[in-house]
Amino acid sequence: MARPRPLVRTLPIAARAIPLRPAAAVRRPAALTAEPAPPTSNRLLLDAAVDWGLYVEGIRQDVQDFDEACRSARGGTGFVWLGLHEPTGNQLAQLGETFDLHELALEDASNNRQRPKIERYDDVLFLALRTLAYIDRDERALNRINGNANGAGNGNGRTSKSVKVKEVSGDLDGGDIVETGAVMVFIGEYFAVTVRHGRHASMRGLRRRLEANPTHLALGPSAVLHAVCDKVVDDYLGVIDQVNEDIEEIETSVFTSRRITDVERIYQLKRDIIEMKRTASPLSTPMHELAHRAQRLVHPDIREYFRDVEDHLIRVREQVHSYDELLDSILQAGLARLTVSENEDMRKISAWVAIAAVPTMLAGVYGMNFTHMPFLDSPYGYPGLTLIMLVICGTMFRGFRRNGWL
Repeated sequence: MARPRPLVRTLPIAARAIPLRPAAAVRRPAALTAEPAPPTSNRLLLDAAVDWGLYVEGIRQDVQDFDEACRSARGGTGFVWLGLHEPTGNQLAQLGETFDLHELALEDASNNRQRPKIERYDDVLFLALRTLAYIDRDERALNRINGNANGAGNGNGRTSKSVKVKEVSGDLDGGDIVETGAVMVFIGEYFAVTVRHGRHASMRGLRRRLEANPTHLALGPSAVLHAVCDKVVDDYLGVIDQVNEDIEEIETSVFTSRRITDVERIYQLKRDIIEMKRTASPLSTPMHELAHRAQRLVHPDIREYFRDVEDHLIRVREQVHSYDELLDSILQAGLARLTVSENEDMRKISAWVAIAAVPTMLAGVYGMNFTHMPFLDSPYGYPGLTLIMLVICGTMFRGFRRNGWL
């Protein structure tokens, strides 16, 4: 028997049609709505900032928000000057995003041993400089004591008193007297950025001096570039004067009657002079370009100031070269004095050995205990032999003294 089919009711096509809502009535997600992007935060970058400011016509503006200052400068209102100290790789990456810097320039800015050079990347001028600082004798002594305290000690990790006494009482003149660092400068149409490596060559005083001269600072970011170059080269001159005092002290010690010549200190100072030469000499090419070639990002009125910086740099190079030659002469003279001193010592030793040989020979002959020898039975034998030894030794001493051996 066939099973009955279920009853299925079909609706008309018109009734099955579902009306669509108008397109205007569809609600779109809020994320797809076109709105201005929020400003990027530079909080990570500002963690490495020593100071920053917005300058309009050479006058610092009272702006607290760094992003707002950058937007204002990018719009043609003044320029931003940002100073960084030893930024990390992430901070440099954010710096590149903020000012659209080339990745090669950022790579150079991260190198604290970067050789001085000048590069142009589109609308950005990049200058790398090396800094010099003089380490005085007290600081050198403290560094040496701290260095030995970390390495020399007893089982409890305490530094032995003998090591400290040795370091304090002597050998404090050796060691580096010059410390190097690096300063990189980026300048563009609306910004100037300084990146400093090392504990010296602070830019705080430089910023205050420039802010006190708004006429010069009104020339734009190139005024910051000149001020940094001028400070670095002036620091070279200060180090040169202090090193000159050390060289004069060494020269005096070499040519005095003192028998000890500190060759180690001379050699260490010569190494520092070589480091100064490596620091100052490569900077001559960038300074010559800035002083004598027109640069789009350098104000024409700044070029004559760069010529003054170049003159100072030439003086530094000549002075360093003369110090290098002078130390060569001092080192050779010191070694020659050591050789002469050793020869004098050998002559004195030889003279005394010759004098002592006479009584040794006579005493050895009469100490052989032969039966038949002159003056053995004479009451004047011993005094006579002693007198003969004294006369011969005195005559030899007088001859050696006359010839400068004693």
